[in-house]
Amino acid sequence: MKKLIIFILAAAIMVSIAACGSATKDSANPSSGSSDNGKDVLIGVSMPTQSLQRWNQDGANLKAQLEAKGYKVDLQYANNDVNTQIQQIENMILKGSKVLVIAAIDGSALTDVLKKAADNGIKVIAYDRLIMQSEHVDYYATFDNFKVGVIQGQYIEEKLGLKEGKGPYNIEIFAGSPDDNNATFFHNGAMSVLKPYIDNGQLVVVSGQKDFVTVAIQGWDSAKAQARMDNLITAYYADGTKLDAVLSPNDSLAIGIIASLKNAGYGTADKPYPILTGQDCDKPNVIAMINGQQSMSVFKDTRVLASKVVEMIEAITQGKEVPVNDTKTYHNGVKVVPSYLCDPVYVDVNNYKEILLDSGYYTEDDLKQ
Repeated sequence: MKKLIIFILAAAIMVSIAACGSATKDSANPSSGSSDNGKDVLIGVSMPTQSLQRWNQDGANLKAQLEAKGYKVDLQYANNDVNTQIQQIENMILKGSKVLVIAAIDGSALTDVLKKAADNGIKVIAYDRLIMQSEHVDYYATFDNFKVGVIQGQYIEEKLGLKEGKGPYNIEIFAGSPDDNNATFFHNGAMSVLKPYIDNGQLVVVSGQKDFVTVAIQGWDSAKAQARMDNLITAYYADGTKLDAVLSPNDSLAIGIIASLKNAGYGTADKPYPILTGQDCDKPNVIAMINGQQSMSVFKDTRVLASKVVEMIEAITQGKEVPVNDTKTYHNGVKVVPSYLCDPVYVDVNNYKEILLDSGYYTEDDLKQ
């Protein structure tokens, strides 16, 4: 029965990925475009950092797929420094880029440089992180970020048996960087599931810290997440109070939380690891799932997102209608940005082989310890 459930889940995920990667009626077919469609067209790709595995994969996937279509690619990483990212984007403008794909470090810091891009007739695609406070963001490509949080909340709900009325259970809550617009979507999605249980007492936030501003971790920094978890354990759990779950919005925070829990003696029969969520399925976190230190991670297949962005770029450079599937949700403070949303799915120890290995996202060697 278990194998059947896993098989059905894997099949459903493959259908979801295929649906996300399919083009709308007026977009170019990504599998049939001519390899020289992008000849002599420069595309600027600005990624935030190389310190996190996912951004390396995003950049590499975009570069490979664009070059396969004949585009020239200027791929830059900004070392999580806003001024560096602005300078790199300015250089891309000077080099004559026709389209900019930007995963912003600070979603509200690019207003001036995007004005320069618009003045030069350059289209801008916000990549996975919505760029705020600018009218010059033309499109947004991302995953359904509210759904990411919902999936995390539902995982905790299911594993603790909250729908069946079980509890009370103790939980602590983490949120992402306050300068990343996605972080609020993740948090709100998770809390849409968990808040009713907090309100009725089935979930108890022992620290009392649950509003976004209080629990946000600047820069998605693993060390800062570890430090906060250290403080929570010392202040609220050192007396033996059981910690049943930790809501972590992504894998970089989860790594810091795991380090803190491990240092505090979690991971034994008497003191098991709490349910711990994540996002991105980074290699260390998949290994942590295999080892029982992390419960799940939301998988956002960057190959699918890159493929969708390439479709958008082809449509822009060929004067065709750009494929979008959401024109209502993502308001950046100035305008609603036409968006394409791909569907995320969850991965845990029961399905990681089907989703991550069988799809070729990772190999067995990638996950060796």
